[in-house]
Amino acid sequence: MSEPDSATRHHPVVVAHQSSRAGDIQLHIADAITKFAGSMMFVYLHAVGFAVWMLFVESNPWPTLTLVVSLEAIFLSTFVMIGQNRQAEFQQAKADHDFVEQELELKTNTELTRAIHTMTAELHRRLMAEPEQQ
Repeated sequence: MSEPDSATRHHPVVVAHQSSRAGDIQLHIADAITKFAGSMMFVYLHAVGFAVWMLFVESNPWPTLTLVVSLEAIFLSTFVMIGQNRQAEFQQAKADHDFVEQELELKTNTELTRAIHTMTAELHRRLMAEPEQQ
């Protein structure tokens, strides 16, 4: 049995989303930063970096550290918003695709139900007509 390709393993919107993002270096950079900023390694590095800064680099109350942390928070919040916007776009595209697919399925099921009803009514009519012919 052959390995299914990406299109059969993933939702079509996922495949389209990945394809549209594949060539954009800015998106890759934003994804990498967002992924790293959301990791425990990021937390550990910051805890160590802040501790070193507070103990050895700057005396109390650490005005430069406060400035650096504030600027970093501004940039990280921007990356969070970029990620949220990207996720919202993806969810909307997926919802639109699913809606179209469900509408198609409903139409097909309705057509099949009508065909079965027509065939059943015709069979019933023929069965009711047979005893009269005998």
